[in-house]
Amino acid sequence: MKVKLLYFASLRERFGTAEEILELPGEQSRVAMLVDVLRQRGAPWSELLSVDYPYRVAVNQELAGLISPLKDGDEVAIFPPVTGG
Repeated sequence: MKVKLLYFASLRERFGTAEEILELPGEQSRVAMLVDVLRQRGAPWSELLSVDYPYRVAVNQELAGLISPLKDGDEVAIFPPVTGG
């Protein structure tokens, strides 16, 4: 299963990329699994996607929680709670 990831604001700057395509195992997943895969990359991913750091997730342009399902071809945006200009 492939999802398109978009990173915004300070996350984009710290991760050094605005977007990527990520392949996840299986045909379906949840946002929590995606976040875990990203955290396994180490710093800064593990720091900025920790439970202590505020971030938001949207799936196909709708706000989503960690238990939200993902399917092949979804667009997942990850951003700080407040983004500007």
